[in-house]
Amino acid sequence: MHTPADRILFQLKTRGPAETLALAGALDISRQAVLQHLERLVSEGLVGHADERRGVGRPRRVWSLTPAAQARFPDTHAQLTLEMLDALRAEFGEAGVERMIARREAVTANIYVQAMADARSLESRVARLSEIRTAEGYMADWSPDPGGGFLFVENHCPICAAAAACQGFCRAEMLVFRRALGDDVTIERVEHILAGGRRCAYRITASPPRPEAAA
Repeated sequence: MHTPADRILFQLKTRGPAETLALAGALDISRQAVLQHLERLVSEGLVGHADERRGVGRPRRVWSLTPAAQARFPDTHAQLTLEMLDALRAEFGEAGVERMIARREAVTANIYVQAMADARSLESRVARLSEIRTAEGYMADWSPDPGGGFLFVENHCPICAAAAACQGFCRAEMLVFRRALGDDVTIERVEHILAGGRRCAYRITASPPRPEAAA
C-alpha cells in the first residue's frame, strides 16, 4: 500500500502545487499529519514550498515537487532508450530515426484505433484514450473544458528522455491522437513538459462541420 508520503507526492504530481489544508482534505488525514509528512519530504529534497500573499492576512504556504522528486516517477528505460537512439543515428542517420518513429507511430495508431471501435461519442473516445495512456504510464486524466470540448492531460511522460533527445516522438504522439480520435476533432497542445510545463495538456474539440461542396 502506498504510504501517506507517497500519496502526497502523487497528489502534487497529478494536481500541481497545493496548500496544506488541500492536501489534508485530499488524503483525508489531519493537517498536523500532513505537515509531518511534508517536513520529511522537504528534508529528503523531494518537496519545496513558497509563501504566497493573497490579500490581507498571513501568506499561504504552497507545496510543490522539486526536480529531484521526478525520479520517483521513472522514465521508462531512459538510459537504454538513449543509447539505442544514438546507435540508430550512427548506423542509419537521422532518416533512420525518423523511419523508426514513423513505424512506431503507425503501429501505435492502429492499436488505439482498434481500442476505440465501440467508442462512438467524442467524450467516450477521450475517456478511452485516457485509460490507454494511463496503462502505458502517462498518468492521464481528462475533464470537460469550460471553453468547450475536453481537456486531456498527461501528468507524467515515461519516455521523457527519449522525447527530449528526439522531438519526433512528440510530433508522432499528436498524429496518433488525431488518428485515434477521428477526423472530426481538433487537437491543440496547450502545455508541454519539454517546454517547461508541469504536464502535457491538450484541448480537444469537435471540428465544425465542413461546408458541402458546391454542386
